[in-house]
Amino acid sequence: MVITIWYFARIKEALDCAQERLPVPEEVETIADLQEHLAGRGESWRKTLLDDKVLVAVNQAVASRQTTIADEDEVAFFPPVTGG
Repeated sequence: MVITIWYFARIKEALDCAQERLPVPEEVETIADLQEHLAGRGESWRKTLLDDKVLVAVNQAVASRQTTIADEDEVAFFPPVTGG
């Protein structure tokens, strides 16, 4: 399975990565699995992506950690948005 991942705002800055196309192992089935897989890259990845406040979208729809991912999906990680 190959997916495209986008990182936005402070997440992009913390990881020094805006976008990547990534083959993922077949055991990566959900967003939670993907976050754990990416967290294996090092402490900054773990600290940034395993933060409970990180929001996720799959194919431009808000998703949860239990959302399944499929080949060619587009996943986006972004910080909470505040407004006033």
